[in-house]
Amino acid sequence: MKQFESVDIGLLRKYSGPGPRYTSYPTAPLFSPKFGPAEYRDAVQRTNTSDTTSPLSLYFHFPYCDTLCYFCGCTMLVTNHRKQIAEYNDYLKKEIDMVAPSIGAHRRVIQLHWGGGTPSYLDPDEIRDIGLYIRSRFAFDEDIEAGVEIDPRGLTYDHMKALRESGFNRISMGVQDFDVRVQEAVNRVQPESITRDAVNWSRELGFSSINLDLIYGLPFQTLETFAETVDKVIDIAPDRLAVFNYAHVPWLKPHQKLILPETLPSTELKLEIFKMTIEKLVAAGYWNVGMDHFAKQTDELAIAQKNRTLYRNFQGYSTKAGCDLYGFGMSAIGQFHDSYQQNVKTVREYFDALDALRLPTHLGYTMTPDDHIRKDVIMKLMCDMELNKGEIEEAYALSFDEYFRDSLAKLGQFVSDGLVTLTKEKIVVHGMGRLVIRNIAMCFDAYIEKMMAEKPIFSKTV
Repeated sequence: MKQFESVDIGLLRKYSGPGPRYTSYPTAPLFSPKFGPAEYRDAVQRTNTSDTTSPLSLYFHFPYCDTLCYFCGCTMLVTNHRKQIAEYNDYLKKEIDMVAPSIGAHRRVIQLHWGGGTPSYLDPDEIRDIGLYIRSRFAFDEDIEAGVEIDPRGLTYDHMKALRESGFNRISMGVQDFDVRVQEAVNRVQPESITRDAVNWSRELGFSSINLDLIYGLPFQTLETFAETVDKVIDIAPDRLAVFNYAHVPWLKPHQKLILPETLPSTELKLEIFKMTIEKLVAAGYWNVGMDHFAKQTDELAIAQKNRTLYRNFQGYSTKAGCDLYGFGMSAIGQFHDSYQQNVKTVREYFDALDALRLPTHLGYTMTPDDHIRKDVIMKLMCDMELNKGEIEEAYALSFDEYFRDSLAKLGQFVSDGLVTLTKEKIVVHGMGRLVIRNIAMCFDAYIEKMMAEKPIFSKTV
């Protein structure tokens, strides 16, 4: 089944503006230093006192890379000193030991993710060591969704074997673009052959899902060269694909100044590239899960969306809902039912906090009753592409149309453009509405107008 045959570039152009990705609501810019280690400790105690059996999601941040990709927007550090990596892993174990004993013994981990940085920059023995340490401190469910981000450059079969032995069953890796000129311009030379090697090793070792990332809007990209990359990726046939819009924000990420603005494709060309990419992927049988994410129709993500069991958190789309998310490592973010927490963003601060036997929490947020309602609405739209008003009314004892009168008025333009159907019972997103779902969700965000007026903090939605 195909979702849409062609893409209206006029609609992409109309809705190409800044907006959140809604991996949380409220979004991270609202996190405050008023929420620190004491508040995090209270939140941990509260969630483990009130609910000792609900499942867990664990995120571990490994910040180190061996080279700098000029487009990178992640919290990362470049090092060629292996002792720094070993030292960081030791401190990661300290944080685990501070937090794990407070978690209910019967709570099982059903989702695990390693991000970075480059987790595969660890050597195979380091992967096995930290993987075993984590498993010794938490109870893992047999049906776990365990994903890790890897970089094919410098990767060996033993790296992949170590990750598989550590319980990982999902792999995600960046491709960005196979064109050599583009790769050289962003300081990430990654031959197609090593990407194929990594994919083949993943399949041989039994990883159940393989994701590849592409980025459009990078230096020297053209419609023709990126079409060649997309064709090669379709031939590789990953289970999932993410197609990201490059956000050139040198005022936030100073290293992006190494990318010369005059080498970047125009806004119009970026839209043409995105249109071409979507049409090729949909024609090849990929299901647009939402925004820039695609999956084979046999993949768990596509199936979960059709069954309305898809979930979204800081790891993106997931099939595991209802988890408290614990984040470990510098800059890692956690998420409980009523709060968010983020660790300090530098290694020195992270080490200093743990040396002082203090949790490294730096920022956080405690949700209000209105936040819970709006989060539920936004996440249902982002995941299900539809919303049953009655479910919200029953859950929160309110009249949907009255409570969201202003939000529903903002949906009018999407209804007029045929992207949304609005009835007495439902809000349903259609066709290309999936590509601008961030814009649609913004209609229900109580904070977005104030945030957008203050400073540029979000990437473009398309």
